[in-house]
Amino acid sequence: MNLETLRPEIRWAVEAAQDKQAADVTVLKLAGKVAFAEYFLLCSGSSQPQIKAISEAVEERLDRGGRHLTHREGKTGAEWVLLDYGDFIVHIFSERARHYYDLERLWRDAERLDIAAPGPPREAREPHAESEGDAAQR
Repeated sequence: MNLETLRPEIRWAVEAAQDKQAADVTVLKLAGKVAFAEYFLLCSGSSQPQIKAISEAVEERLDRGGRHLTHREGKTGAEWVLLDYGDFIVHIFSERARHYYDLERLWRDAERLDIAAPGPPREAREPHAESEGDAAQR
């Protein structure tokens, strides 16, 4: 399993979470292990507003793609939001709640994909070439 082989809606959820700087994004493939979901997407937010922003971004992106939320758990201010899309479930945790529930340990026999945080934008990684005008102004 890799990011490119994931179903589009799971990739969309990953991208939406990353757009809101979700930490420790992980996909667990549960197909054949449980009857209630094929995949879990797990990620962490560093604050309650960030957790809310991540959940809203995931919902919005999947709605645009035609995947609609079946069930939601967790209210404003919650340390864990669960977005149920039927065959896959998105879990958005505070760091403390993620450590406490430790779903990765609970489902340790599932195939696991840890998704690296996106790097900084290209402009931030590579110094800009100095234009002739900039050099002449010095």
